[in-house]
Amino acid sequence: MPKASAPNPYIDFLKRYRHDPVAFVEHVLKVKVQPWQAELLQAVQDGERRISIRSGHGVGKSTAAAWTMLWYLITRYPVKIVVTAPTSAQLFDALFAELKRWINELPMALKDILEVKSDRVSHKSAPSECFISARTSRAETPEALQGVHADNVLLICDEASGIPEQVFEAAAGSMSGENACTILLGNPTRSSGFFFDTHHTQAGEWWTRKVSCADSPMVSDQYVDEMKVRYGEESNAFRVRVLGEFPARDDDTVIPLELVESAQVRDIEISDDEPIIWGLDVARFGNAASVLCKRQGRKILAMQDWRGLDLMQLTGAVVAEYESCQPRQEPMQICVDSIGVGGGVCDRLRELGLPAVGINTAESPALRGTYMNLRAELWFKLKAWLEARDVNMPKDDLLLAELVAVKYKFTSAGKLQIESKDEMRRRGMASPDRADAVCLTFATEAATVIKGGAMASNWQKPIRRNLSVV
Repeated sequence: MPKASAPNPYIDFLKRYRHDPVAFVEHVLKVKVQPWQAELLQAVQDGERRISIRSGHGVGKSTAAAWTMLWYLITRYPVKIVVTAPTSAQLFDALFAELKRWINELPMALKDILEVKSDRVSHKSAPSECFISARTSRAETPEALQGVHADNVLLICDEASGIPEQVFEAAAGSMSGENACTILLGNPTRSSGFFFDTHHTQAGEWWTRKVSCADSPMVSDQYVDEMKVRYGEESNAFRVRVLGEFPARDDDTVIPLELVESAQVRDIEISDDEPIIWGLDVARFGNAASVLCKRQGRKILAMQDWRGLDLMQLTGAVVAEYESCQPRQEPMQICVDSIGVGGGVCDRLRELGLPAVGINTAESPALRGTYMNLRAELWFKLKAWLEARDVNMPKDDLLLAELVAVKYKFTSAGKLQIESKDEMRRRGMASPDRADAVCLTFATEAATVIKGGAMASNWQKPIRRNLSVV
């Protein structure tokens, strides 16, 4: 009688968990799976080849993606998993960091079969046949998802709204493979593009889900309430960040949410010889904030605000900022909103030798047939700067809220007019002081100078006019 073969724990493990990803997460990683996460895991197991999930912030999408990748990597052979996101920060600081966190939660016997590197996780015994590879998606290098072929292929696109269309076009071969499963995840920041289409014109070809913050136990009621107060329930910011809905088309909003959010996470490099311009919006009320914006070419370097300062104290604060600058980091100009009390600040800064110039945003614009006043021109110049999609600004929720809140209308003469701060207050919105400080950095011809003198896009064209001197 032949001897019985020795039991193989790994074979037993595969029999138990290969076809049960929810049990894998709950038994092996020892964590409770949310209902929508269980649906995602089961969809992959059931052979769904095209999966697209839009969500609000903080609902656990990166965690669900990490669980899916680990289960797929450990229970299949050969297997190739490629994960991508629009920027290295989104990819490595968020999703890949989450993956490494859950690898550390694996039992030692499973953890020991994996080799973990900065941009790759692989089976030690078959590193070229079984791996997870992290690749950033950029328009100039669209091959992130190209040429991925194996018996088992998993493609995961995080923050899919921000992935350039060229990447999806280049990935068509990998995504259409018989054994390939593609998962798109993200906040629905754009009402156009490939991710948008998977929930609309191509919805019949994709397994889709929407995950709202209101439906997630991971998101506190306090966060939802704060977002209501900050942005308003009807705002695109609330739709995208809380409800997981694509932004509604706001024909009367100057700057779309997607332009700001993409600029906040974009990786760019700027030349040291690009001019630095500061914009100073001076508070007109005792409790309001005066805001200083520092911009160098295609990048907003910093935002600084002060409350409760009188005009001379504010002047002293700006002088201190100027004197603390490193060599070659001084601003070429400081554009000060000179309407009302700002004129005194501008006068004193010039008296002290700083390169301050007064900007009266109520004066006539350069394009008199297009804009009602200079303020409208500056806001649309800022919009054009963002539309170039090669700029960066800090992750600043207050700034974002102000930028996407301002509306415009046409006058009877057909000119573009930005709503006033009083009009904004009447509809319950805060004064956009931070956003106005950014706009002021575009109020000088010096701000439009770029390396080599090139004029690559509309925002770089100078505003030709006489600046008010007060």
